[in-house]
Amino acid sequence: MTMDALVFCAHPDDAELSMGGTIAKLSKDNLKVGIIDLTQGELGTRGSADIRLKEAFRAAIVLKAAMRENLHLPDGDIHISKENIIRVITAIRKYKPSVIFAPYKNDRHPDHIHASKLVKQAFFYSGLSKIKTFDKGVAQEAYRPRNIYYYMQSFAFTPSFIVDITDTFETKMKAVRCFDTQFHNPRSKEPETFISQPRFIKYIESRSQFYGFQIGKDYGEPFYCEEQIEMDMSSLIKNKKHL
Repeated sequence: MTMDALVFCAHPDDAELSMGGTIAKLSKDNLKVGIIDLTQGELGTRGSADIRLKEAFRAAIVLKAAMRENLHLPDGDIHISKENIIRVITAIRKYKPSVIFAPYKNDRHPDHIHASKLVKQAFFYSGLSKIKTFDKGVAQEAYRPRNIYYYMQSFAFTPSFIVDITDTFETKMKAVRCFDTQFHNPRSKEPETFISQPRFIKYIESRSQFYGFQIGKDYGEPFYCEEQIEMDMSSLIKNKKHL
């Protein structure tokens, strides 16, 4: 199945926290969005790999993602190797997305940094025909998506663009809440973590409000692109709403 967009994440729940509103918005516009988690998040303090898997698929259903897969790379050890690059290339060539999304290159969590570098390399090498990959024993054709966009996690950046998620913000938060073991739950007996504190969810909400305000909307999600982005000036001028 060909995807319009493919979202690569270090852990289950990264997609929901960082760009859940955008995924829901694209899906609402009848675009096929796939999510690929690199690890199972098995080193997480709360929950387990099996529980995270179930939570991830519930969240994907909420976002109406077209597919979700896990590459089963070791949590805490997303290293740049030929084997791992080939696994990501195979996924890109399998789904042939127009664009892909990845974590921003600088972040609090080392896995997010390594995932960003891994996906960037695979994004480029996927277009080289002399790199051979196979899906279910069948040779794949070289394919490179049109662009790679980076989403924000813990550390901020100056956005290249901001997506209005006002209409899908509640869907985003519903998907986030599917990860019941990871975020604040007053009934939980598990240890508190950086993301299980009540203020973490408030931070996600306020960040969406902050970036929404930057574009004159209620909620927004920021993205970064290393390349220049073409702007349709006519459409911009015809949009009579001023910030």
